[in-house]
Amino acid sequence: MTAYLRNVAALAAKDLRTDLRARHTMAIVMPFAVMLLVTSGLVFGPGRTMLIQVLPGIIWLGALFAAVLASERSFENECADGALLGLILAPVPRGAIFTGKAIALTAQLIVLEAGMMLLGVILFDLPAMARPLELTVVMFTGAAGLGALGVLFGAFASATQTRSGVFPLLALVLAAPMLLGATRGTAAALGGEDPGDWLSLLAAFDLIAWSLGALLFESVLED
Repeated sequence: MTAYLRNVAALAAKDLRTDLRARHTMAIVMPFAVMLLVTSGLVFGPGRTMLIQVLPGIIWLGALFAAVLASERSFENECADGALLGLILAPVPRGAIFTGKAIALTAQLIVLEAGMMLLGVILFDLPAMARPLELTVVMFTGAAGLGALGVLFGAFASATQTRSGVFPLLALVLAAPMLLGATRGTAAALGGEDPGDWLSLLAAFDLIAWSLGALLFESVLED
């Protein structure tokens, strides 16, 4: 178990270092998120009431597509330089590879979500969060589900060698329960309400996503 955890930690750290050096998040994901926020502000503004209502949905839709985009780009680069083949041939459990990659992507998504929330508060003069602890838990739990889903779809895209828009659409369909729970939970925390019920939905989604992801990831790599 200790060796497994060491492998997971090493793989997660490797992915984070690679992303920081290549600036995938800064060059692709963050501009996409900022553009989504600004465009939504122009569409739904200037009324603050409407912006408060739509901000959680904007954040989580942006995080979903960012997860798929970032994961696809990561797998593309690993396939191009042979790093993914090296991982497959290495004496490392496939579940550890999936878990390490999902943890790295989750960490990036948490940073992205925090940045989008801060930008939403600053750009649109929205009120500060009423339940910061509950909001933080919702953000972490939702990001974990997206991290697992993003890695799985990135692996599928790499295995089929397609760059079409099919995978983001499929991710949107499969992530619908997570998007519902995360959006409603975020809105509840921002409004000073208890998001406990929505956190239960997110926790159930995370359990399913991580379990199925670890099981399916091995078969995807073998293909």
